[in-house]
Amino acid sequence: MKKALLTAAAIIALSAGGASAKELKSIGISLGSMGNPFFVALSKGAEAEAKKINPNVKVNTVGYDYDLNKQFNQIDNFIAAGVDMILLNPGDPNAIEPAIKRAQAAGILVVAVDTAAKGADITVTTDNTQAGEIACQYIVDKLGGKGDVIIQNGPQVSAVIDRVNGCKKVLGAAAGIRVLSSDQDGKGSRDGGLAVMQGHLTRFPKVDAVFTINDPQAIGSDLAAKQLNRSNIIITSVDGAPDIESTLKANTLVQASASQDPYVMAQMGVRLGNEALNGKKPEQTVILLPSKLVTRANVNEYKGWQAVR
Repeated sequence: MKKALLTAAAIIALSAGGASAKELKSIGISLGSMGNPFFVALSKGAEAEAKKINPNVKVNTVGYDYDLNKQFNQIDNFIAAGVDMILLNPGDPNAIEPAIKRAQAAGILVVAVDTAAKGADITVTTDNTQAGEIACQYIVDKLGGKGDVIIQNGPQVSAVIDRVNGCKKVLGAAAGIRVLSSDQDGKGSRDGGLAVMQGHLTRFPKVDAVFTINDPQAIGSDLAAKQLNRSNIIITSVDGAPDIESTLKANTLVQASASQDPYVMAQMGVRLGNEALNGKKPEQTVILLPSKLVTRANVNEYKGWQAVR
């Protein structure tokens, strides 16, 4: 009798263990734009990790083209399709919450990447505060702690806010640095950076350095400086994008970019999401990946977003 009870207990334990394991069968991915190399790398990293977990997993990646209503529809489509996990880069970190709640109510785990999304189960992003710090520490070091600096801001999502705060912390610690402006929005684009830089260079006769919140704005700012025949300006940014690699190797004012690794970011998001689906939740729901500074001196050793993994 005792043996029978032990056998029954063992069967129950095995059944419980089997019930806790959930196979990752499908993932829905909603990203800003599939024409952006950052999101292409995110997509590739997510799919590669998903295939490691289950070679037969179905991965549906779509771009919402920065249209929040379109992203809402995509999430609703993922819910209707019964995916196990949704990985997304939010169009609006706060407004996306109702859609995330609908997915979670349907038993779907939601992972945010690159930018935090309110209500997401897990967020994996670059340590954007640290990225802003190292990009602006480069400026301080190059200027010897003295000079007039511009912080070129951007769309007010968590990543941008953190980058600017990190930069302000470093610049504020240098007594000889004067911040001329920090509130102008370069829209995260080359054209936006060009327009903001044109305004700043027209307004300020002396600018020693500019920190832009991403690489497209840095490239636009460099173009504006050339158009206005301004030189001896140090430009740094955040991203480590393919375009900035060639820019750092060319005769430009851009001297450094704090890199992100979207491929690894997405890999980690899928891996942690799968573990959470199987009962192993991460100790922290927000995971920050450290940034490394890419400069003219080390750009040839930089792997970049498009490196074969």
